[in-house]
Amino acid sequence: MSRSARTLHLALAFVVALVTAIGLTGGPATAAATPTAAPAAAGPGTNYAYDDPFTSARTQWWRDDHFGMFIHYGAYSQLQGTYTRPDGSVCRDAEWIERNCAIPKAQYEDIAAQFNPASFDANAIVKLAKDAGQRYIVQTAKHHEGYAMWPTKVNTWNLRDHSSFSKSRDILAEMKAAADSQGIKFGLYYSIWDWHNPNFTADFPQYKKDMYAQLKELVDNYHPAVLWFDGEWATDNPTNPWSTADGEALQTYLHGLDPNLVINNRVDKRRVVDGDYGTPEQEIPSAPVGGQLWESCMTLNDHWGYASYDTNWKSATTLTRNVVDIASRGGNYLLNIGPDKTGAVPSGAVDRLRSMGSWLSANGQGAAVYGAGAARNVATPAWGAVASAPGNKLEASVYAWPGAGKPLHLKATAPLTITGARVLGSSQQVTVKAAGDGYDITPSGAAVNATATVIELTYAPPQPANGNGTGLTAQYWDNTSFSGAPKVTRTDPTVNFAWRYLGSPDPAVPTDNFSARWTGSVQPRYSRTYTFLTVSDDTVQVWVDGKQIISNTTPHDAAVNTGTVTLQAGKKYSIRIDFTERTGEAAMKLLWYAPDEAQRIVPARQLYPS
Repeated sequence: MSRSARTLHLALAFVVALVTAIGLTGGPATAAATPTAAPAAAGPGTNYAYDDPFTSARTQWWRDDHFGMFIHYGAYSQLQGTYTRPDGSVCRDAEWIERNCAIPKAQYEDIAAQFNPASFDANAIVKLAKDAGQRYIVQTAKHHEGYAMWPTKVNTWNLRDHSSFSKSRDILAEMKAAADSQGIKFGLYYSIWDWHNPNFTADFPQYKKDMYAQLKELVDNYHPAVLWFDGEWATDNPTNPWSTADGEALQTYLHGLDPNLVINNRVDKRRVVDGDYGTPEQEIPSAPVGGQLWESCMTLNDHWGYASYDTNWKSATTLTRNVVDIASRGGNYLLNIGPDKTGAVPSGAVDRLRSMGSWLSANGQGAAVYGAGAARNVATPAWGAVASAPGNKLEASVYAWPGAGKPLHLKATAPLTITGARVLGSSQQVTVKAAGDGYDITPSGAAVNATATVIELTYAPPQPANGNGTGLTAQYWDNTSFSGAPKVTRTDPTVNFAWRYLGSPDPAVPTDNFSARWTGSVQPRYSRTYTFLTVSDDTVQVWVDGKQIISNTTPHDAAVNTGTVTLQAGKKYSIRIDFTERTGEAAMKLLWYAPDEAQRIVPARQLYPS
């Protein structure tokens, strides 16, 4: 938007020039990496929308796996959650202990010099993740304290050069090797905010140069599948100058290093247009999230880093139901462990993770999580959760078992024909009978598991009317009033654009004060009520079949708007989308979903030019 837009343009141009000048460029991280799109180049005509994360081959593994391990581990772990001041008073915290307990920098450096995680066992930790049913790991490479958990060449504030740990070991390399050998995806956490590097406040361009160099080390040396950023917010002590323009430059740079990276939205400002997925923290959205993939990151107890006094462990039942609930809403669950100062994982965490893994591995119950998604053709029941699964199945996880011969009611939100039902792990009969607004599902026996018993339902899907379209007619003007002849007319396969600060629809169109209109027809695959969803910055209007279903004409930052309309499969309906960009950032995406249509960018095959 308009705030300091020109300043941000200049700042981003400087960042891009800096990256080029210091030689921080490179190809894909591995020879096997196959880019899904060419990295965007800055300037008019650039579209930073890399692909559609909802359908991209690049994000397929992340969308399927649903359950990961977060590891918070750093120099702060040496204190194990407790700092005793010189006057004898005690201050407690974990990964924020340096800042929140106001530990003098020199003293904190002395504490870090004693850090010796000699008991850190990468093979055991990865095996714990695997036993828990976790399919990927995100480990702290650098938290806000600025301490690097790898032998960075950028500075000596790292585990190799500033600790009592063996100089011959590299924890991240050990974790990467263990993860690869056990078939677990490996990712890394990196904090933008840095309490230790003096350049963060004294010379931010130099700090960014250091940060880019460290990230290149991480990508080149450890080949992470995920980069999980944090510390992007505006704050003080120290003041954080990270801007949306900085986020734009960093996302472009990283995909230049490795086109297959999956990156969270904290690389920028946690908005729906940032990164590949959103990151709700210590909370679970109550419904599927519109416009962006998402992952809930949560703790097993009350802290991220290790705190010796924190024994407030969540129950295995709660944790297992959390991952089931999250998968049934189309999200991922990133569940944290914090090893102690020696590298050992607390037994409270180990026990609960293994309990979760036992549930996921028994009776095929993992079908309610892995590869699952939001079931939009049924309502969420009070007795549990229902997820969609491959093979035209619904996985109904029952938390409150009705008892033999008593029904569970499942409300249908669209025409639904259930053709079969079985209890996973049991040979008992299940009766399915149409009742009121849905079905009564009646098991004949007892629950298989007190945490959740899964009833797998098979249904007959409607036949899709797949189109053969090529996209919509797009017209672009160099003004915001759609005045005069358009500067560019073409067919856009999809409406999926993130022009941000430096991009625009075409070199003939400026980066500020332009408008776009897409026209043609849209052809639904199913006879259903469709929800159209826009992600826009600055204004948007959408008409389907001559009816306006979305209107947000007040200039705005990145925003999600929705409108619904009932459509008939195979029929072509007129569609028109008007968009204007005033100043600052620009983005425009058109997605849809329906009871039988998963959320995604409206595909080209269902769009026809005018």
